[in-house]
Amino acid sequence: MGRLLIAISSCRTSMILLVNLFLILNGQNRLAAAVSAESRVHIVYMGERQHNDPKLITKFHHDLLATIVGSKEAAVDSMVYSYRHGFSGFAAKLTQSQAQQISELPEVVHVIPNRFHSLQTTRTWDYLDISSYSPLNLLHDTHMGDGIIIGLLDTGVWPESVVFNDDGLEPIPARWKGHCESGQLFNGTTDCNRKLIGAKYFIDGFLAENNQPFNTTDNPDYMSPRDSFGHGTHTSTIAGGSFVANASYKGLALGTSRGGAPRARIAMYKVCWNVPQGQCSSADILKAFDEAIHDGVDVLSLSLGTQIPLFAEVDERDGIAIGSFHAVANGIPVVCAAANDGPAAQTVHNTAPWIITVAATTLDRSFPTPIMLGNNVTILGQAWYAGKEIGLTGLVYPENPGLRPALAGVCESLSFNHTSVDGKVVLCFTTVTRRSAVSSAVSAVRAAGGVGLIVAKNPGHVMGPCGDDFPCVVVDYELGTQILFYIRSARSPTVTISPSKTLVGKPASTKVATFSSRGPSSITPAILKPDIAAPGVSLLAASSPLDTFMNGGFALHSGTSMAAPVISGIIALLKAKHPNWSPAAIRSAIVTTAWKTDPFGEPIFAEGSPRKLADPFDFGGGLVNPNRASKPGLVYDMDTDDYVHYLCAVGYNDSAISKLVRQGIACPSAKPSVLDVNVPSITIPNLRNSATLTRRVTNVGPPNSTYKALVESPFGITITVTPNILVFHSTAQEISYQVRVSTSHQVNTGYYFGSLTWTDGVHNVTIPISARTQILQNYADEN
Repeated sequence: MGRLLIAISSCRTSMILLVNLFLILNGQNRLAAAVSAESRVHIVYMGERQHNDPKLITKFHHDLLATIVGSKEAAVDSMVYSYRHGFSGFAAKLTQSQAQQISELPEVVHVIPNRFHSLQTTRTWDYLDISSYSPLNLLHDTHMGDGIIIGLLDTGVWPESVVFNDDGLEPIPARWKGHCESGQLFNGTTDCNRKLIGAKYFIDGFLAENNQPFNTTDNPDYMSPRDSFGHGTHTSTIAGGSFVANASYKGLALGTSRGGAPRARIAMYKVCWNVPQGQCSSADILKAFDEAIHDGVDVLSLSLGTQIPLFAEVDERDGIAIGSFHAVANGIPVVCAAANDGPAAQTVHNTAPWIITVAATTLDRSFPTPIMLGNNVTILGQAWYAGKEIGLTGLVYPENPGLRPALAGVCESLSFNHTSVDGKVVLCFTTVTRRSAVSSAVSAVRAAGGVGLIVAKNPGHVMGPCGDDFPCVVVDYELGTQILFYIRSARSPTVTISPSKTLVGKPASTKVATFSSRGPSSITPAILKPDIAAPGVSLLAASSPLDTFMNGGFALHSGTSMAAPVISGIIALLKAKHPNWSPAAIRSAIVTTAWKTDPFGEPIFAEGSPRKLADPFDFGGGLVNPNRASKPGLVYDMDTDDYVHYLCAVGYNDSAISKLVRQGIACPSAKPSVLDVNVPSITIPNLRNSATLTRRVTNVGPPNSTYKALVESPFGITITVTPNILVFHSTAQEISYQVRVSTSHQVNTGYYFGSLTWTDGVHNVTIPISARTQILQNYADEN
């Protein structure tokens, strides 16, 4: 059984700022607005629609606005847009005073200045430098992935979502052999279009293992491709969703939503079902792979995983490894999530060398939420709070007069025996990494009549909305302690909590997310995993109405589940530009051109305890750089023979390998070295004195090229490359080289990291190097 990877992770480490600095971060125009009556566009967000008739909603908007601007005619002139489909609200030209007045109306959730329109909802694509507004990048070089078909194995799809609109798309590619399958509340004829061109579901394996009927009453789901989780709708949106203007989660992250390849086609293969953690049978996964290969998808995206310990790659119980092998053998790149079991080492899933395994990073976007204490100190927490400001109100920390005075303030088991909470905001502390602690605390505070919650927790741990616009703001332990000291020092401590803002750019930094699973691989540590990192924290995309965190058709979710389809969308673009590249060549292009810093040159850290600079076991080759990946210069290519080399080197028997490869295989009597597998990385988990390994590069740049080796050696390790100059010409487009690695360490060490770069002055083809010295001696020799 596989396990669906859906994790919500913390977005940013909170910061304490004095009030004047807070005003700077949130726009210096406030002071000017107090003096000037100049109108500017504001977004008035009003939550869920109250009517199904769009005309009535617009009339209601005009009437409400007229109470502020003076007349119906002035309201019509002032209004820019009426939002009446996914949610209720409008955009209108308002002075600062009018905006303040309208924000105080009971029908209004909040008012947002129009500056948020400049933010892209899928900030991922601007952040990765493939903005739809720029005419010179991979997105436009490939006509936005037009003609490419992205297949996803997931929880299904919500076909009514506006992200699946097929405006401007040409007819379905003639080579497509798939179809849309009808089922419960899903019409295969009418629910699909030129965007959503395939939708199938696979449940027989799931039912066979359950030995009982699938209970869709206790666990709402549909016996069809329809998505009850929202997870499959979310991931497919990220990979290839169409353009949707004015998308947001309750006004946060407002902008235009789109997928990585917005003109690509989507084919959904539903293999996961709504039972705890989302169960996906390997039998169903294999069948979906089989169908997808037949149907003609160009790339496959799987935000699925198993559990530690992992199955061998030749074991049928790992349907992903086996199914993906056959897909890759048919020229279809397979992208998988690395899993959400970080930050511990050796937790990465989907480690087969033919799979592209994706870690998750944050974006340069955060959601600062002002917490103003009664002593006039403002602290910026993090939250997705879109409700009204919690005005000056009491602030409490549950105290326990017993031997363990802090125990009453533990979020997961709050005790109010000695504290009155009614009408107040509560502070609590937790060491629990999952959202269960926050959920438990919210329930306890609400039941006791509290109006808000501040959670102090480890930086980088999970964060999400608390439902019904109940404010639950996350801070780190340092800030939580400062709030606690204020509470204990004040006679009547008070607090004001404002709605969350959307902040893009500095000081928000890029980090490998805490939850993102880390290498090395527990199956074969000599094969670097994960391969690459992509944004996967607080990504806005479409979801199912059954998703409790969905608002107006969209939700913010986090996980390697979200990072994987980012890579899938980029691969769709690369397939459109380089249709003859193999899956291994595409993987190599992505890995060898990745950013080692963020796109702005700032270092990438890895969340954990403590936070550290990211290394290859955190993010593989680095943060994906789509434009550079389209012109890598050299690639480390692989075919079935290379994968057989790997399987023999790992030690799988001939019978198991033959069964996987579907041809007779006899491994050589002299076991090949796993270090010689032609992956775009070098990982040596057991370096004694020295090791020599071979790599092979193929020129995909100018035919006549000369590359020079540049080595950044790990600490205490010497690396020699032979030859150190590669000369390519019309009859020599593939060249092998050797790398000798030796160590001066005389004791066992942890991993040290370096890199090898081939450069021709234009292209820099970089592979990460990881080495661990193991000075092992036979126990009998010492005794």
